[in-house]
Amino acid sequence: MKFEYPSELPVSAARSDIAEAVRSSQVVIVSGQTGSGKTTQLPKILLELGRGSHGRQIVHTQPRRLAARTVAERIASEMGVTLGEEVGYQVRFTDESSPKTRLRVVTDGILLAQIQRDPKLMQYDTIIIDEAHERSLNIDFLLGYLKQLLPKRPDLKVIITSATIDASRFSQHFNNAPVIEVSGRMFPVELRYRPVQAEEAEDDDERDLYDAIVDACDELNREGPGDVLVFLPGEREIRDAAEALRKHAFSRGGVHPEILPLFARLSAEEQSRIFK
Repeated sequence: MKFEYPSELPVSAARSDIAEAVRSSQVVIVSGQTGSGKTTQLPKILLELGRGSHGRQIVHTQPRRLAARTVAERIASEMGVTLGEEVGYQVRFTDESSPKTRLRVVTDGILLAQIQRDPKLMQYDTIIIDEAHERSLNIDFLLGYLKQLLPKRPDLKVIITSATIDASRFSQHFNNAPVIEVSGRMFPVELRYRPVQAEEAEDDDERDLYDAIVDACDELNREGPGDVLVFLPGEREIRDAAEALRKHAFSRGGVHPEILPLFARLSAEEQSRIFK
């Protein structure tokens, strides 16, 4: 295993502070913007500290199956190991791990299911609850359960990551656990506001969400090549938005973007297309 930390990621600069907090505290909250490197670099810091050894593992939760698989792939690649050996993942119906696995990336639902069979989670010496700010029912249940479990498992370390100011609330929940702030992100973010309905438009009543998505993508397409990620609440909306974009005649030199829908019912192979 190799432990190299990209210098451009803000979390790399906080590596020593995070390591010291983990050594001295049972629970550590790491707060930082999306893109700061928390998800991929924290597990390496823990492995370098010697966590995930002596027959126990580090478990790293993700809210979605796609994230669990791709995060494990990325960490394994950065460490120069084969996926499924020292670094593995487990989602519903798929378990890519082995007796050598020290870091297991799972969905939060998988960890909840394991509590039924192993209430003290003796398989793990470290638990990372990633994306805790999403506050799903699974995450809230895990946070409540872990607070009750920690006094019974003094050897267990828990690291919670959050991309928002909720970090202080997580700290209070765990008896004022230390908070490590990671400022900055790898790429700058510019915010633009485009209302669905413009005040001067006469046909506002006929405009809907998909018109707004097409207009926004058209504006970005005119500025040059790049990728666009559109977040929608469900499969039906994703399919409808994809269809609207396919029908639209984009204005930049006849270039038409490739449209890639992404939702849970797609196969793993179809989901992986977006990374290629």
